[in-house]
Amino acid sequence: MMSDAPQDTSRLNNAGLSVLLAGMFLPQIDFSIINVALDSVARSLHATEYELELMVAVYGVAFAVMLAMGGRLGDMYGRRRLFNIGVLLFGISSLLCGIAPSISLLLLARTLQGVAAALLVPQILATIHVCLKGHSHSRAIGLYSSIGGLSFIIGQVLGGFLVHANIAGSEWRSIFLINLPVCAAVLFLSSRHIPETRRENPAGIDGPGTLLLALLIISILLPVALGPSMRWNWLCLAALACAIPLAVALWKTEARQERRGVLPLLPPSLLRLPTVRFGFFTAILFFACWSGFMFVLALTLQAGAGLTPLQSGNSFIALGVFFFVGSLLSTRVVARIGLLPTLILGCAMVIPGLLILLWVLQQVWPAPNLLSLTIPSLFIGIGQAFIVGAFYRIGMSQIPPDQAGSGSAMLSTIQQASMGFGPALLGVVFSQSLLQGHDYQQAFNASIQLEMVLLGTLMAVSIWYFLRTRSRARLAVQGNT
Repeated sequence: MMSDAPQDTSRLNNAGLSVLLAGMFLPQIDFSIINVALDSVARSLHATEYELELMVAVYGVAFAVMLAMGGRLGDMYGRRRLFNIGVLLFGISSLLCGIAPSISLLLLARTLQGVAAALLVPQILATIHVCLKGHSHSRAIGLYSSIGGLSFIIGQVLGGFLVHANIAGSEWRSIFLINLPVCAAVLFLSSRHIPETRRENPAGIDGPGTLLLALLIISILLPVALGPSMRWNWLCLAALACAIPLAVALWKTEARQERRGVLPLLPPSLLRLPTVRFGFFTAILFFACWSGFMFVLALTLQAGAGLTPLQSGNSFIALGVFFFVGSLLSTRVVARIGLLPTLILGCAMVIPGLLILLWVLQQVWPAPNLLSLTIPSLFIGIGQAFIVGAFYRIGMSQIPPDQAGSGSAMLSTIQQASMGFGPALLGVVFSQSLLQGHDYQQAFNASIQLEMVLLGTLMAVSIWYFLRTRSRARLAVQGNT
């Protein structure tokens, strides 16, 4: 019989949870902190637009490709151990990024950063899921979602500040070097406060599943990230065309492994759980919208309104504050109205917030600032926090503790892949609008209209799913009586 329990008798206390969440900051911040430093990197290392896009893409692709493997390794060798290895490797790769003398070495270091992030991230949610129950579990998931989302926004703000400050003439290099003291502190505290957990009878490495998953993610994310700059040439289209047969092959391979009694990297039995499938659907729509929104808004503020990196970063402060407030509120909201109603409420706040944002930009253009963006940020930030908090709780709710690593890695993989897809999705609409002769404000409007359609779809499906599950629960109660 397989079980999953801490290897020592201590539970995950507040100090241990804080250390885990501090580790969560690292990879999420480095997703967005680079956005405001691209111009500085281009001037310093003489990088082309294609190389800059690669610098963003290779981190996200390596992160997404290795996430599922990171979860499996944590199940096998101990989640705290893999968390520490990931943090150490993240610190080393951050140092290599910060001292890189050429764009080629920077690309290699960014790839290593993505691998390190994939080793540490699955251990966080899996440890929470195994060690905590009831209110403590719900509270920890709320904090996890708040840190994950808040760090993405903080990256924009912190990146703008560091590039502007130009500490000791470091320019863009400080956005990577700032990771070093955080990594050192997390490593120092980890063994003291985080209990070691692992699967008692861990499965071996799923070689075929790992290879097929890696090829599938690469065939989607790299063409999507590089397609616009490569003008969607035949290489991009051929890579995308490979995604469907690779997905079919992956499903058949994992199903065959499971029938043989071997735990696959992505267990089809987990994919058959309604909450996991709904979590996947939520992640694809919401996180693509979220990352795409952050991308086109930053581009509009800098290239369109002419804000400096510091001014652009500061424009996201209100969004970050309200997201954090919403994350703290989400646990109470979920307890009062339930998971699906919380997700629906989040959508019902974000969509009007986007409409208010479009109206505000029209009134203040071309001089948007922190104050003018405060009201739309209130609706968007709190609404996004409700959606993120509900996503993690729904996705993990039916996953057995002995499969916490696999389940956490699956949800994180689809989340990161969707975040990699979002800038390309909304960016295509944005760039096509510019090519048609529209200005940056009009291009932003077109992108946000697509986002509202996608969020409206998520809201409609969530309402349908909620009514369906409530009807089933009513029938079950009637049947029992």
